[in-house]
Amino acid sequence: MIWPLPGSGLRIAASNLILRKPARSHFEPASYPRAWRGMAYKETFWMACDSIEQLRAEYGPFHTRAEAEAEAKKLGFGYLLRYEHLLDDHEEIQEVRCIFIELPGAVPVETSAPTSTSLHTRCATCGEASTHEEPWQAEVWADIHEFEHSRHFVRLFEHSRGNGLKEIGGWRG
Repeated sequence: MIWPLPGSGLRIAASNLILRKPARSHFEPASYPRAWRGMAYKETFWMACDSIEQLRAEYGPFHTRAEAEAEAKKLGFGYLLRYEHLLDDHEEIQEVRCIFIELPGAVPVETSAPTSTSLHTRCATCGEASTHEEPWQAEVWADIHEFEHSRHFVRLFEHSRGNGLKEIGGWRG
């Protein structure tokens, strides 16, 4: 076995790290943020979002935080969402991290006075769903669906920004 010369250990270690690093995927743009973490990669991308609730509007993805912030301000969104994907050597996702960041100076959405409301109907039996602007549209859709499919049951939900999705019980009774 041949031992390296004294003082050359750091050079060898650095060159081994560079040589062992797998090449970028040909599907990935060169500007895509990616960091080397031992045996895994960490991919990061940004989304603009309107709330931190599970049912939220997201817009993106963006390569940088600045791009996401600019778009969030245009859309009136108060949050950024940073996704971090940890990939293995075969570029398969091993872990996903989601970090919410509240934008400074963002006006929080009032929960007492929602800005817009949409109605959603969904069949509890088969899962078919539709979105409506007026309550009568939801009623007509439910009537038609339950007429065409005997023994199906349609539920009504109201979605408003800031309040999320809420079921309206006893809406046809």
